Amino acid sequence: MSAEPSNSLAAGMRRDRFSGLCGDRHMSNRSLLKVGVVGTIVAALCCFTPVLAVLLGAVGLAAAIGWLDLVLLPALAAFLVITGYALWQHQKARSS
Repeated sequence: MSAEPSNSLAAGMRRDRFSGLCGDRHMSNRSLLKVGVVGTIVAALCCFTPVLAVLLGAVGLAAAIGWLDLVLLPALAAFLVITGYALWQHQKARSS
């Protein structure tokens, strides 16, 4: 027995039901861009300013400061890649 809907009304209802879970492609690209930009800004602030050192010192975790470069620089690179990918997807969608 097929799980596919047989009439157009059922197909439309199925599409509406699942569109809320996944969202449309445009919103997905927009949220990906937001995540990339915000993550890049946060990682850059933590890399180039003593924001994270002050915060970790305030909560008693200053010993972790030595390990920050192992995490923050790859995180900055990853967020830059996410931002670039989102911009590329946005440009591709705009030209279509």
